[in-house]
Amino acid sequence: MTLLLHHAAFLEHLTPAGHPERPDRMRALHDALDHEDFSGLLREEAPEADLAVAEFVHAADYVARIRDRIPDSGLVALSADTNLSPGTLEALLRGMGAALRAVDAVAKREVANAFVASRPPGHHAEVSEAMGFCLFNNAAIAARYAQKTYGIERVAIVDWDVHHGNGTQDIFWSDASVLYASTHEMPLFPGTGALGETGIGNIFNAPLVAGDDGSRFREAFRERILPAVRNFGPDLVLISAGFDAHHRDPLANLELVEDDFAWATGKLMDEADRSADGRLVSLLEGGYDLQGLASSAAAHIRQLMAA
Repeated sequence: MTLLLHHAAFLEHLTPAGHPERPDRMRALHDALDHEDFSGLLREEAPEADLAVAEFVHAADYVARIRDRIPDSGLVALSADTNLSPGTLEALLRGMGAALRAVDAVAKREVANAFVASRPPGHHAEVSEAMGFCLFNNAAIAARYAQKTYGIERVAIVDWDVHHGNGTQDIFWSDASVLYASTHEMPLFPGTGALGETGIGNIFNAPLVAGDDGSRFREAFRERILPAVRNFGPDLVLISAGFDAHHRDPLANLELVEDDFAWATGKLMDEADRSADGRLVSLLEGGYDLQGLASSAAAHIRQLMAA
């Protein structure tokens, strides 16, 4: 069974008019998941985590700064593309809570795998900096929580968002217990993710170029991502599941279709079965065309449910 974590609070992180990371992303995803294909999902509302959980991967003064700048009304800009609203703090707490609950569920064998349908995304959030719509790095928090709570030694984070997860790479750059592997378009925001960025041998980037389609994406997976994961032998697989590499997405120039995400999901499920007793958690990152996001996430979740 696949666990879906969701909550209405994810609609309450507000962004300026015209901003691509908007509440309608959640509405589109939930509309897609209303289909009878998803009647077998175990659905739970995301619990709130304690704010201190963010300090698993973020600096304490950074976490306090985010908390203290939450406005009573209106919006507060942290950068040109990243802001806070009155509902942001609850969305962040429930995003972390969803990530932790997902890890609990797979670690305790309550479910085969889990998908966290939360926003804002997280993979651009560095140790002490918010950027790229991201405030707290839920994938990184999930990895550290799994290690702290369940004695899981090796965690693989695979990121197929079209933008490189500079925050996740930053957090685990010198940590041999976490593998970070990413396909992404380059050059593109945030400007990181070159092939030569390898950390201490735990970072595996597979940059793609504008116009690359599913065949090139699958080649990158087969030649670089999957061998890295297999050689690492993770005890838990996490997916930073952005769907902005879809050909409809307005913020990038890759040409993936829904079946490409389903294919990659199946391959990572195979790797989780090989070394992690199937333990896999997927967390929503980007995806800014509503139709592309909804149909791609649906294809991804259908594959998860096939476990």
